[in-house]
Amino acid sequence: ILGLFAEQLVPGYKIRGRVEFRITRDADIPVDEEKEEDFVSAMAKILQNRMHSNPMRLEVSGKNQELIERLTKALDIDRDAVFEIPGPLNLKDLFSLASISGWEELKYPLWEARRPLPDDENIWEWISREDRLLFHPYESFTPVIRLLSEAAVDPNVLSIRMTLYRTSGDSPIVQALAQAAVEGKQVTVLVELKARFDEEQNMSWARALEQAGCTVIYGVEGLKVHAKALLIVRKEPEGIRRYAHLGTGNYHDKTAKLYTDFGLLTARTDYTHEIGQFFNSITGYSAVSRMRHLVMAPHYLKDKLLSLIEALIEQSKLGIPCRITAKMNSLADQDVIQALYRASKAGVVINLNVRGICMLIPGREFSRNIRVVSIVDRYLEHCRVFIFRAGETEDVFLSSADWMFRNLERRVELMFPVLSPPLKERIVDVLKVLFSDNVKAHVLGPDKVWERLNPPTPASAVRAQDLFHLRAEKERNLDQKAVKTDLEPIRRPKPFST
Repeated sequence: ILGLFAEQLVPGYKIRGRVEFRITRDADIPVDEEKEEDFVSAMAKILQNRMHSNPMRLEVSGKNQELIERLTKALDIDRDAVFEIPGPLNLKDLFSLASISGWEELKYPLWEARRPLPDDENIWEWISREDRLLFHPYESFTPVIRLLSEAAVDPNVLSIRMTLYRTSGDSPIVQALAQAAVEGKQVTVLVELKARFDEEQNMSWARALEQAGCTVIYGVEGLKVHAKALLIVRKEPEGIRRYAHLGTGNYHDKTAKLYTDFGLLTARTDYTHEIGQFFNSITGYSAVSRMRHLVMAPHYLKDKLLSLIEALIEQSKLGIPCRITAKMNSLADQDVIQALYRASKAGVVINLNVRGICMLIPGREFSRNIRVVSIVDRYLEHCRVFIFRAGETEDVFLSSADWMFRNLERRVELMFPVLSPPLKERIVDVLKVLFSDNVKAHVLGPDKVWERLNPPTPASAVRAQDLFHLRAEKERNLDQKAVKTDLEPIRRPKPFST
C-alpha cells in the first residue's frame, strides 16, 4: 500500500523505482557468564547491541536491481546472502488478519478443545486418583492454568516451583505465580533469559515476579533451561503431598491452542520426589544425580537414548522383534543418527516423525529399515515422544528435548517415562494414527527429497489432525451427557412455621 501511494508521501518527487527489504542481523551474541557479575544488565546490553549487529541476510521484494545493489553495498553484505522473494517478505505480519471478524468461509472451521477436567471437579482429587495425560490443543490447557490459579490462593499450598522458557504476553501463568507469592507461599521460578527472541519479555516477567515476592533464578550458567516442569507442595490431612506437571511444550496459553503437545499431571510419590530433586539441582541446592525415572540433559539423557538403542540392537540380534517409534521437531545429533543406522542394519524397525530438520537419510543400504515422515497441517506438530519396543516389552517416554546436539549437550532438558498402562496405550495409538496419515504427510526418500503422500481413494484418506479433533469432539459430547455421580434426592418441603 505504501508503495502504491509513495509519491503522495514525498510530494514534488517522482518515484523512479522501489523495493521492499528486510534485514536479518546476527542474534547470536554471547554473554560471558563467568565475567559478568550482573547477568540481567549484561543481557539488556546484548539486546540493545543486537539492533546494530552485523547483517547476515538481506531479503528483497522487487525487481529494481539498482536499488538492490545499493542496499547490498551499504550493508556490506555478501551477494550470496541476498534473497529475492516473489511476494510478501514476512507472512507473519498477515497472521493478525485471521482473527478479524468476517469472511468466515475462508477460515478453518472452529475446532473446540475438550475440557478433560469438569468445572465442578476438585482438581487435587482429580490428579490424586490417577495420572492424567493432556493432549493439546485437542484437549484444553485449562487444567494447568487452573492448577496454578487454585494453588495460588489455596491456604494448604506451601510452595510452588516452576520453569519458564516461553510464555504469552498476558500470561495467566505468571499472574498466578505472582498471586501465590503475594498470598505468602514460597514461589521459586526459573526464568530462562536466554530464550532466543523472548529475552526482553522474559526479563520483564522476571522483574514482575521478583517485585511480587517470588525467588527468581535467571537460568543456569553456560546452559539454557528448556525443561518444562511444575511442582506444587500441599499440606493435606494425610501429610505433605506433591503435585507435578511435566510437558513437551511451553507454559504458553496461546501456543497451547496452536501446537500439538503432551502434558502429564501426577501425584505419584516416586515421580514427584525426583521432580523435587530436579528443582534442587537447577536452583543450586544439590548436585545433579542420576534418577530412576527422570532423565536429565546434558548429564544423562544422550547416554540413556544411546543405551536404549543399543539394547534393542542386541535384542534384535537374538531374533526378538524390535521397534523404535519416535516423534520430534528435529533430528540432527550425529551420535544418535549413527546409532539408528546401526539399529537399522541389525533389523530394528524404525519409524520417525520429524517435523523440521532431519539429517538422517532413510532408505539407503545402511538405513533400509528406517522410515521418516513429516506432517504439516493446521496445528504445528511439536510434541516429543520416544517409544522403544522389544518383543512385548514397551517403554514410552515424553520429553522436552529434540534429538539435536544443542538439546542433548547444551541445554537442561527432561525425558520422563509414562508409567500408567492406559496412558501408554493412548500415546502409542496417537503415533499409529500419525504414521497412517496420507493427506498431510510427507515421506523423506533416500534422495533426501520429501514427497507428499496422496490417498489412493477418497475413502482411504486419513488426516491425523482431523481424526484427533473428531475423537475429542466425541469425548466432549460424552462429557456433556455424563450423569452426575452425586444424586440429589427430592424430599417433601418442610412445613412453613410462623
